Amino acid sequence: MKCFGVVFTRRNRKYDHDHATCATPTWIGKGLTCVCFKRKGAYERICINLTPLQEDRLRRLKHRMKVNFDASRADHQGALRALWSATFPGQHLHGLISEQWKEMGWQGRDPSTDFRGAGFISLENLLFFAKTFPISFQRLLNKQGGKRATWEYPFAAAGVNITFMIMQMLDLESAKPRTFVRAVFIQMLSEDEWAFDLLYCVAFVVMDKQWLDKNATYMEFNDVLKSTWAQLERELLLDDVLRIEDMPSYGLLC
Repeated sequence: MKCFGVVFTRRNRKYDHDHATCATPTWIGKGLTCVCFKRKGAYERICINLTPLQEDRLRRLKHRMKVNFDASRADHQGALRALWSATFPGQHLHGLISEQWKEMGWQGRDPSTDFRGAGFISLENLLFFAKTFPISFQRLLNKQGGKRATWEYPFAAAGVNITFMIMQMLDLESAKPRTFVRAVFIQMLSEDEWAFDLLYCVAFVVMDKQWLDKNATYMEFNDVLKSTWAQLERELLLDDVLRIEDMPSYGLLC
């Protein structure tokens, strides 16, 4: 595993460009075949000769993964402002370049510099998390619960790393599926267009739990990401996990 650098309302299942509208964080460095995987005690064939719905959703997700953050675009600026508003309701933002962004866990005054590598989708993921699971989002942002390290991970920059980790884990850009977890995820995507964003939220709470369980510090962040990756894969391949919501760790979200 490589070193990682550092609006949607789920109820409507529709991305809202009015409230949210893909860059390497400084820490980061059709023709699909059939795959068999074990499900419910018996081997079933998952044919990734994709259905039209799967093709369309995978194409749209791949497009999201390729969009770089562009600070000159009004919709991207709007998404950044929406993230601030969702994170700090009622607190005025002085500008898109401001010392205030460090309060969210960006590495500098300009959060756009942290999007390199994971791109605009990492901003979309953070905003999805903030709006869909605001209690969990605020708990992780404010480092509530558990015995926290003196040298904590920066929340927003960690979120960008998690997006990059999931993209690597799912290996969606390869011409042929090389892992069972990718095949499983594509099935989930056909059930829910926002499966990637939901998996992101699960990954974030899993990462924070791993962080606490390991009594980790800033310098151990990459090790925590590796164990998070391993846990996500294990859960996605469980016999009774057919949707992101079926993952055991989904219950950590509130």
